[in-house]
Amino acid sequence: MSRRACILVLDGVGIGEAADADEYGDEGSHTLANTARAVGGFDLPNLARAGLGNLAPIAGLPVVTAPTAAHGVLCPKSKGKDSTTGHWELGGVHLAQPFPTYPNGFPKPVLDEFTRRTGRPCIGNVVGSGTAILDTYGAEHVRTGAWIVYTSADSVFQVAAHEDVVPLAELHAACQAARDMLVAPHNVSRVIARPFVGTEGAWVRTKNRRDFSVESPDETLLDALAAAGIARTGVGKVDDLFARRALEGGHTASNAEGIRRIGDWIAGGDGFCFANLVDFDQSFGHRNDAPGFYGALREFDAALPDLTHALREDDLLFVTADHGNDPTTPSTDHARENVPVLVFGPRVRPVAIGLRPTFSDLGATVAEWMGVGFRGRGTSFLPLILR
Repeated sequence: MSRRACILVLDGVGIGEAADADEYGDEGSHTLANTARAVGGFDLPNLARAGLGNLAPIAGLPVVTAPTAAHGVLCPKSKGKDSTTGHWELGGVHLAQPFPTYPNGFPKPVLDEFTRRTGRPCIGNVVGSGTAILDTYGAEHVRTGAWIVYTSADSVFQVAAHEDVVPLAELHAACQAARDMLVAPHNVSRVIARPFVGTEGAWVRTKNRRDFSVESPDETLLDALAAAGIARTGVGKVDDLFARRALEGGHTASNAEGIRRIGDWIAGGDGFCFANLVDFDQSFGHRNDAPGFYGALREFDAALPDLTHALREDDLLFVTADHGNDPTTPSTDHARENVPVLVFGPRVRPVAIGLRPTFSDLGATVAEWMGVGFRGRGTSFLPLILR
């Protein structure tokens, strides 16, 4: 088959509170509009031409009469606002209950079992960011060899260890052990290995992070494409989010590297590409860094023409997000937001596709384009956007 499709997720780039944002304490969140206001207005000419400003009032993004992309808004249907939930919903799966979170740390029996399985004690067991956690517990870890266990507002069990104290293979094995033991009611979305190096006052996290995700309970778009023999390429953390089921490889160190990988796939790849650019969320949203967030948007905007101009006749490129992460709110957590979707390709009619009731409509659209029967929990909007 000559048809190809790419879902490109701008991690955390939401476009306004979802209808149920009040249930999550996220009233008023609007990642794009609030960030634009904080930096004095956006200058994103390529996203503006695509029609991003047609989707919501955003300072610096005008409404355009002849956009270059089909454009609309996807509403979250699953419960939760983490990356796994968002990507699974894009892939056709809805969750009735959010993954558990631990604002007061993990219960003692959970840590006791982790220690029993791994042979090392635990320190930390708090909510915090990675760099602050290392400042607090790094020296004690180096002295004792104990795991630094911590979580965040997300459903994650994070394990940090110095690469000179604990071999990387042992850290990864310990995280696999945690993944095996963390079942309902403690079925956290992800176990994350957080290796680091350096000395006290100068700790540095390395690129050897690895995520161990819970598996989707239902068939996903990736499963359907695999069953049909269609090639699948991952860029960024997407393979981890799907527990490497029907998708392999693709880890990247930055948005810039991710954009290069996506460009390489457009130039010579086959089938389907599922990509995530994480810097918006990881480096800026969680740190309440609005200027940094805007800088990442400018970087992507500058790269967009090269990506779209390289598309073949039978290519579709979907640019979307998985949740919000408004850097202007007091919270450093994800935000329960709707997300934009822009669709590029030579055969795309640059029409408004409106407010879609679930992210899964995007996965259903990809499935129809690729000629597989899967629709998941969505409805395809392919007929609306094809010339």
